[in-house]
Amino acid sequence: MSENTTEVLVGGAVLAAAVGFFIYAAQVGGYEMGSSDSYRLSASFRAADGITVGTDVRLAGVRVGSVTDLTLNTETFRADVGFTVLDDVEVPEDSTVAISSEGLLGGNFVELLPGGSLEALAEGDEIYNTQSSVSLVTLLLRYVGGNGGDSTQ
Repeated sequence: MSENTTEVLVGGAVLAAAVGFFIYAAQVGGYEMGSSDSYRLSASFRAADGITVGTDVRLAGVRVGSVTDLTLNTETFRADVGFTVLDDVEVPEDSTVAISSEGLLGGNFVELLPGGSLEALAEGDEIYNTQSSVSLVTLLLRYVGGNGGDSTQ
């Protein structure tokens, strides 16, 4: 093999690795190709610790969308979260949305907990039943401090 052929092969391998890293970074960053096959919903949380734009939205442990917007509502002092859900997933209108954790050291994700209504949410609807994230540090401090969740001490 000549030096030119070796250089071309090494260059091709480096280029393939760069494309692979780019695709991985786009997926981790929440970029979705062909995201027109989803609809947008929103919810308001007391605390949205651990989620950012691009965070997974899951239903029964399966990724069905992602967080697209995260803002502070200055009137209610709540975190307004916008997210997308795949078109073929019909979310009942009495569903609950919660911020859940993947485990002790894992990240957080938005979890859809379907209700029993026969009516489904449509583009732009808001889910009013929400459960905010639970801070592990706060729980540990309450336990260690002997407060046990009693706010009168």
